[in-house]
Amino acid sequence: MEAVPLTPEDRAILALESATIAGHTCKVVVLGAGAPNVEALRGAITERLVGAPQLTCRLGGDADAPAWVPDEAFDAARHVVAADVPEPVDHDGLRAVVARLFAERLDRARPLWRIDAVPLADGGGALVWRIHHALADGTAAMRYAKALLWDAAEATGPSASASKTTAARAADEARRRAHLARFLARERPHAGRRSPFDGHVGTQREVAFATVPLAPLHDAAKAVGGGATLNDAVLSVVGGGLRRWLEQEHGRLDSVRVKVPVSLHHAGDEAGNRDSFFAVAVPLGEADPVARLRAVHHATLACKEDHDAETLDALLHELGRVSPRLEQFVERVERSPRVFALNVSNVPGPREPVAVLGARVEAMHSLAEIGERHALRVAVVSLAGTLCFGFCADPAIVADPQTIAAGTEAEAATLIAAV
Repeated sequence: MEAVPLTPEDRAILALESATIAGHTCKVVVLGAGAPNVEALRGAITERLVGAPQLTCRLGGDADAPAWVPDEAFDAARHVVAADVPEPVDHDGLRAVVARLFAERLDRARPLWRIDAVPLADGGGALVWRIHHALADGTAAMRYAKALLWDAAEATGPSASASKTTAARAADEARRRAHLARFLARERPHAGRRSPFDGHVGTQREVAFATVPLAPLHDAAKAVGGGATLNDAVLSVVGGGLRRWLEQEHGRLDSVRVKVPVSLHHAGDEAGNRDSFFAVAVPLGEADPVARLRAVHHATLACKEDHDAETLDALLHELGRVSPRLEQFVERVERSPRVFALNVSNVPGPREPVAVLGARVEAMHSLAEIGERHALRVAVVSLAGTLCFGFCADPAIVADPQTIAAGTEAEAATLIAAV
């Protein structure tokens, strides 16, 4: 495999990493009875790396032309390891292990991923897979999971989501200017509104997990009418979980701005990172889950109709051609807590049950790193009819994220029952 230049997205993600911010994402794969030991897992992954050669590449090149280059000294024993735990752990113990590992850094002298195998007290096991975001976004990470982990007979991973980018860029100039004007109007900073997640983050992390049945939540969104989607319902129930946590920790908050990543992957592309986003206000002051869902749907519909995510993507690429400094300035504005308070991503996973060396995957939670002045982040991934939520937080700013997770499950149950 030849050297591959880093994309602008890859370079930007690497530049974001700091003493307090890690650049990786994480998949926590919970296995049932018969979970393989680390030697068997390592052997199977080694054989299947031919289907994911990018994972045997490390950072190389120079400062002016960084690239992914083959790691001639690649050793799977450095990347598939037994977790450093004295004994099998229970659910809370797993969360503590994941939080500890998530706060650590991946070695930039090696390919930027690692799987820690954790024994569970119930006889199963968990795979804590960290992979640097410069190497893969959520869609690409699912592609790698299919290539390396899922037993071939059952691996029915998602097809890459279709992109509207081509249609958006083919629109006439006047229409693009109109879209951009409305986009900037919605994304402007909101003076005087400080997010409860706005703080200078440290190096510690706490994580929490939640699970929600996918089909009933999808049907609840459909029953609300007006074209409400599963993603709208996800934002709504997370908002309900936040509402419950805020009432306990901070008091009332009318709304929170949520950043919604949008995959711009094309079917069959091999890009590691290809996404944009739009931002919507989720009404936390609304206790009725149905009314909250309707409000979220109206907000997301406006963003989708105006192709906000594609507009931003096209804008940044155009600015990069005109002035890299101007592009960097706009990207800094995007990350401001006055533009959005919380990032909630949702990536499709396997539609059918999957297994790893014969052990059934019982749950798969995704975690994404928080950002400076954004001390909470939510990642959602689907697995065989279940939505698995992962909450990552700085515990010094967001105490007890498990309360948000439990509240999200409760809000989903309430919404499903309401319709």
